[in-house]
Amino acid sequence: MKIFNTLSRRKEEFVPLTPGKVKMYVCGPTVYNLIHIGNARPMIVFDTVRRYFEYKGYEVQYVSNFTDVDDKIIKRALEEGVDARVISDRYIEECKKDMASLNVKPATVHPQATQEIDGMLSMIQTLIDKGHAYVAKDGTVYFRVSSFKEYGKLSRKNLEELQSGFRELKVTGEEDKEDPNDFVLWKPKKEGEPYWESPWCEGRPGWHIECSVMAKHYLGDEIDIHAGGEDLIFPHHENEIAQSECANDKTFAKYWMHNGFLNIDNKKMSKSLGNFFTVREIGEKYDLQVLRFFMLSAHYRSPLNFSADLMEASKNGLERILTCMEKLKSLEEAAAGSAETCAEQESLAQAEKLKEKYEAAMEDDFNTADAVSAVFELVKLANSTADSSSTKAYVSALRQLIDRLCDVLGIITERKAEILDSEIEAMIEERQQARKAKNFALADEIRGKLLDMGIALEDTREGVKWKRV
Repeated sequence: MKIFNTLSRRKEEFVPLTPGKVKMYVCGPTVYNLIHIGNARPMIVFDTVRRYFEYKGYEVQYVSNFTDVDDKIIKRALEEGVDARVISDRYIEECKKDMASLNVKPATVHPQATQEIDGMLSMIQTLIDKGHAYVAKDGTVYFRVSSFKEYGKLSRKNLEELQSGFRELKVTGEEDKEDPNDFVLWKPKKEGEPYWESPWCEGRPGWHIECSVMAKHYLGDEIDIHAGGEDLIFPHHENEIAQSECANDKTFAKYWMHNGFLNIDNKKMSKSLGNFFTVREIGEKYDLQVLRFFMLSAHYRSPLNFSADLMEASKNGLERILTCMEKLKSLEEAAAGSAETCAEQESLAQAEKLKEKYEAAMEDDFNTADAVSAVFELVKLANSTADSSSTKAYVSALRQLIDRLCDVLGIITERKAEILDSEIEAMIEERQQARKAKNFALADEIRGKLLDMGIALEDTREGVKWKRV
């Protein structure tokens, strides 16, 4: 199995630190709002990587964090007049719902920054004791970038160029920095912000330190794979490496994986351009299995362009698989149980070669686009060879193989059960009663259940309208 390692800029043979086990850390979202489809790409991509490792028999420890203390969370809390924890707890739960709708498996652990403060204080103190960090007059703790000679090895940024680029960018409060490149490990509190006690000042952690600490806590000083979006390469992942390797005196991560950007109609996703979409918004138009299928239609390192036309193409492609599986299930229920014929055995030999083609694609840096092509070839084989005269053993073998390979991609091969109009109306009425009683949690839960069943609601002046999606 080969993985493109951002650190070396080449494909490398995957050799785990411990035979049969994979320790994997994936940077998760900052929870101040509903996740958008850009957030969804790394979730889907690295969930698929995890699933393939498990398919190959590896035991995977998969850690993905929630950043639950951040300027954006605090700003949202101040706007709503609530504690920051109310905001973060709300959107952690909403994120988990969206992940479930995308068929993203829960991580082995989903740590939260605010629950790891003691570990952060300990690592920061270690960095100070080793001369890799220093305390400014106001209690801010900075990492001393010049103390780590390999700084820039992930992003390939030259330290001297960075210094000249940052020299004129000092902002208020950073006068005590030894070097413009030095970054914050701990910062003093501001009025109205959450804070924690520390040996240096009452304050809160910088962003980068949380992932170094959580990876160490749940996976150890050295991990196999660290992953995230390519926007995290610098400065976040570069700074993680500096902190972790200086604190632990060991190589932090053996392989670094980064997914490409997601564009909308060939433009960067932006609220100002009006092309910013949450997963929920897309879920009102499409089954989110279509969004997952779309995300896997390109190689994870390639930029991916989101458009209505491409989503429709993905919807049609997924429909081909579901229709085939529906046919195979029906044939399987009706077929006799005799052993495969010679012709069927030849077809199963072709199916095995297509399975090998699928695995070869996945083991070449997780090329899901080519893996999906192999699935479509299996579907074509099934459609052209399985009919009412086929044996049960043959049809079952084909169905199980397609189902297994789709499961690795996180694609569910059974259609959702049809829900009756009367059941929908009853659930809408229950939601309306919950809203009147100001039980908004229940109302949101009912809306979520309906969305999972392919029913999107729209609150209008004329009342609640619904449609199948």
